[in-house]
Amino acid sequence: MGAMGAAEPLHSVLWVKRRRCAVSLEPARALLRWWRSPEPGPSAPGADARSVLVSEIIAVEEKDDCEKHASSGRWHKMENPFAFTVHRVKRVRHHRWKWARVTFWSADEQLCHLWLQTLRGLLESLTSRPKHLLVFINPFGGKGQGKRIYEKTVAPLFTLASITTEIIITEHANQAKETLYEINTDSYDGIVCVGGDGMFSEVLHGVIGRTQQSAGIDPNHPRAVLVPSTLRIGIIPAGSTDCVCYSTVGTNDAETSALHIIIGLKTFLSHQYYEGTLSFLPAQHTVGSPRDNKPCRAGCFVCRQSKQQLEEEEKKALYGLENAEEMEEWQVTCGKFLAINATNMSCACPRSPGGLSPFAHLGDGSSDLILIRKCSRFNFLRFLIRHTNQEDQFDFTFVEVYRVKKFHFTSKHVEDEDNDSKEQEKQKFGKICKDRPSCTCSASRSSWNCDGEVMHSPAIEVRVHCQLVRLFARGIEEES
Repeated sequence: MGAMGAAEPLHSVLWVKRRRCAVSLEPARALLRWWRSPEPGPSAPGADARSVLVSEIIAVEEKDDCEKHASSGRWHKMENPFAFTVHRVKRVRHHRWKWARVTFWSADEQLCHLWLQTLRGLLESLTSRPKHLLVFINPFGGKGQGKRIYEKTVAPLFTLASITTEIIITEHANQAKETLYEINTDSYDGIVCVGGDGMFSEVLHGVIGRTQQSAGIDPNHPRAVLVPSTLRIGIIPAGSTDCVCYSTVGTNDAETSALHIIIGLKTFLSHQYYEGTLSFLPAQHTVGSPRDNKPCRAGCFVCRQSKQQLEEEEKKALYGLENAEEMEEWQVTCGKFLAINATNMSCACPRSPGGLSPFAHLGDGSSDLILIRKCSRFNFLRFLIRHTNQEDQFDFTFVEVYRVKKFHFTSKHVEDEDNDSKEQEKQKFGKICKDRPSCTCSASRSSWNCDGEVMHSPAIEVRVHCQLVRLFARGIEEES
């Protein structure tokens, strides 16, 4: 292999453990791949091919002579093997991430050096990664394990990723918030809080408050337009419940959170919204409403009565007496939405006892349609936190909830395409992919998640059917 430019792909034969492997690096896709290649010459990737996005490589490390000779073993035929190790993110079950590594060997020192420098160059080009962090540790939260969790699990990963830190171990409540108001935060790429939800709340209020203070804005003024902060916040769970971490990462595992911080993910802070038109048909047959404080229980009156009234409507339509849907009026609303949720049951879980819609009913032939309009990051977080407590999560000006039989949604992106089909080629990638050169998704600007199944079309039509199946379940019984 001759010398190549930084933007050109690399292809080599290297050793991984006891196996001869073909290894490729495609800078255009920012993808590193390797697969077993027992025979000389080029080979195509097989079922055993492994890959990792460059954006999910933690660090690339050259192995020193002592490590190389100690690890090489008798299987190596190389007299002077050279090697480099790629430290990477490995996904395991239940949204957890683990630190994994793979070492590549070669007898060619220059080849190893080329791989090492190319990979490091690609990592240095990732501008979203933090370089210097301010860390607040609450030593009292949860079981008092915050300091130990940070030192044992988080600090080694930050060191590996060449992230420098300044650590403040808090001694009293609100110290983190007070500190953020007082110090100069310009030198930090982000703030990390090690603790529970209370610690995160302190840091959140400190970051937002300090930003408004610097901009000369009174956050308590009713018409104040708050300025977003350039600082990112990372959460290392070390509390009793860690609801915020669980809601934004999917698990309350410290190693997972540390890896999210290292590779710079901004899923929540990016604050993606979707613009379009929503039409829905209100469920006038149901005797309940999304905020009537009547949960669905065994022998549910709301489900029985609603089904009976729905059957009456269907009989009238069948005999031509009247068309129920013509009698009802579709409602139409347009705007920018952070989320559009539809659920025909509460979707409660141990982390969210009330669920997405606490008073939704499984058998009333309707769905609760929840619209979260574009709002500030702080308000959206307040809405998310409401799912973990007993407060009304719909009691916000930017949240609307309706009980519906049908709804349609068409994104502005699709509407624009209908008006001018030529724009389709110009808008090949959606907004969410602009910082992901490896992404090869379609032109859709949004997608729907249907109980874990992703539907890539942004235009959708949903209709609710009433009690088509029965369950081996009596329903939730009222507590005596």
